[in-house]
Amino acid sequence: MIAPRDRMPLPRKFFDRPVLDVAPDLLGRVLVRTTPDGPISVRLTEVEAYDGPNDPGSHAYRGRTPRNAVMFGEPGHVYVYFTYGMWHCMNLVCGPEGRASAVLLRAGEVVEGVELARKRRPSARNDRELAKGPARLATALEVDRALDGTDACTAGETPLRILTGTPVPAEQVRSGPRTGVAGEGGNGEVHPWRYWVADDPTVSPYRAHVPRRRRS
Repeated sequence: MIAPRDRMPLPRKFFDRPVLDVAPDLLGRVLVRTTPDGPISVRLTEVEAYDGPNDPGSHAYRGRTPRNAVMFGEPGHVYVYFTYGMWHCMNLVCGPEGRASAVLLRAGEVVEGVELARKRRPSARNDRELAKGPARLATALEVDRALDGTDACTAGETPLRILTGTPVPAEQVRSGPRTGVAGEGGNGEVHPWRYWVADDPTVSPYRAHVPRRRRS
């Protein structure tokens, strides 16, 4: 049986492009998390681009480390990081191997496995909030560092894969500054590299960067 086109995995060449081309093109694509209890699928509605060596906001800006090594590998793989001592966030690696750019998956609509997502996100007030924000998305899909390096382009059995879905028309795509990324030094306000689906209720609220105050 041949799967419908919207259920076909995105090919690796999709990700082997500049990150600013890949990021908006990910909107409307479907991320599938395979679990022992069944699949959970999320239609992506918000993403952010991070351009490696050209981007002070990127984890790869200062070079390769054990934490960000996946970003320097083959495009189409999943980069997962742990932040604030409590949350995981996930990215999809883009561009040629060795260059280390990636797209942060910020938000989406759970379109399959809603009950499973609810069990992982019991604090969500409604289904629109299940994956509304990068940490919430990762939690709803039960993603942690154990999945760092997963190949999302394979059609075989894999815990994470990205499907063709239904791309969002260009006129419905919006862009603006990245959430929580510094201005001039961190390319937050300077580069509007956050992309989202216009008027979609699952898109997370924008929060500007707030500098940390030094203790006197």
